[in-house]
Amino acid sequence: MKGGDWIHIDVMDGHFVPNLTIGPPVVKALRPKSDLPFDVHLMVSDPASMVDAFIDAGADWITFHIEAETHAHRLASRIRAAGKKVGISLVPSTPVSALSEMLPYVDLVLVMTVNPGFGGQTLIPECMDKVRALKKIKQERDLSYIVSVDGGVNRDTFREVIDAGTDVLVSGSAFFSGNLSPYGDDL
Repeated sequence: MKGGDWIHIDVMDGHFVPNLTIGPPVVKALRPKSDLPFDVHLMVSDPASMVDAFIDAGADWITFHIEAETHAHRLASRIRAAGKKVGISLVPSTPVSALSEMLPYVDLVLVMTVNPGFGGQTLIPECMDKVRALKKIKQERDLSYIVSVDGGVNRDTFREVIDAGTDVLVSGSAFFSGNLSPYGDDL
């Protein structure tokens, strides 16, 4: 495979994570440049207040953090009612059990394998246990979400991430530095 299947866009507010990135105007400007689906990953303290702006800007998937949203089911329903896919994420210190009630209502579970906010971090290997647990729960409960991993995915870790059962690999720093695949462009 060359290239990617979709574009993962990190949105940070400087509160939920210590960094600040782009907003809806950038997503809107990018939208006409690509037909690939946009997964907007809201690493923000109040995702419900930002969802509509990113939907209007052209997001196809909205992924928010369970740690940041008290009314996660309500937000997931809002995203789905807008015709978009729902993603939910958890930071390394949050157990998979925190997502239990939400799993039937999401299309994607994003496992953060680093503490979010900065690129180029080292994958926390224990997070692969979360991937395995999510895959097992999916099978046991006959659910349909996909599992994505974000953080520290590079040529040294991608095989471990795939072997754990990950459906989607998100890569930022490794992609831009050329440190993604031991096979060059074949990943």
